[in-house]
Amino acid sequence: MKNFWNELNKPIFILAPMEDVTDTVLRQVIARCGKPAVFFTEFTNVEGMFSKGERHVTQRLRYTEAERPLVAQIWGTRPENFFKAAKKLIDMGFDGIDLNMGCPASGVMQKGACSGLINNRPLAKEIIDATKEGAAGIIPVSVKTRLGFRAIDFSWITFVLEQKPAVLTVHARTVSEMSKVPAHWDKLKTVVDMRNAMQSTTLIIGNGDVKSLSDAKQKVAEVGADGAMIGRGIFDNPFLFSGNIVLSDKTPEEKMHLLLEHMRLWQDTWGNTKHFPILRKFFKVYANGFPGAQELRMQLMETQSPEETEQIVASFLQALYS
Repeated sequence: MKNFWNELNKPIFILAPMEDVTDTVLRQVIARCGKPAVFFTEFTNVEGMFSKGERHVTQRLRYTEAERPLVAQIWGTRPENFFKAAKKLIDMGFDGIDLNMGCPASGVMQKGACSGLINNRPLAKEIIDATKEGAAGIIPVSVKTRLGFRAIDFSWITFVLEQKPAVLTVHARTVSEMSKVPAHWDKLKTVVDMRNAMQSTTLIIGNGDVKSLSDAKQKVAEVGADGAMIGRGIFDNPFLFSGNIVLSDKTPEEKMHLLLEHMRLWQDTWGNTKHFPILRKFFKVYANGFPGAQELRMQLMETQSPEETEQIVASFLQALYS
């Protein structure tokens, strides 16, 4: 098996999968600003991959070569579909497969998927085994989960480690905690110690409340993990993974050029297949931290098309330098 994880320098810093955020467009933008060691896709439902809506579901698996190494994150409840999905993802050229066993969203949890699997270890094992069988040793299989369901449960972590995933990413909260409390990074030290005591080769990646690359380095060093997964921090700084560039140092003109570059790439990629308002959340990233930003932001958040956005940005820049 070509396990790309073993070829990476440590600590390993990863862009976290985020629904309606980390599509191919955002990943390309981040790759240009400062590339992480690994990208993950948005989580994709394995049942949907083999349904009548297959085309709509698999569009979230679009990618470019600039996004490698790229891991496809999948979720669901039927082991046979994980088996088929693994084979399909190999054919699509992905570098790895990650099993979502941690998303706390009620819609998926109530179906027994994602974090719901914490309470169903037999099914979790079937899913891991089926995915590994489908992957046939060609690409690595990893797992992303949480510290437990209602309470921290290290027996769950032990159980997952016993399945020998290539990587185990642990969000340092329980499912019940959602994101309402600070992440328990101190508990990840216990996870690392457990891994070491088992003489496991599974890499441990920490996740939760990582604000910057320096913060990630400090947290990883403190607990002895192999790396960190960073998500929401990119909304404050798309250059986060560069380690030495911050968005706040950019001029208003530079920020607007970044916004337009992001929008044009989005339009070239998705055209009319995605609703434009999905893109607007990113406008707040760029229209920030300079005089007039709040008013500009309010205008941008009302736009309905790329053309309208271009006009508003052009007017702002003209007024800025007039």
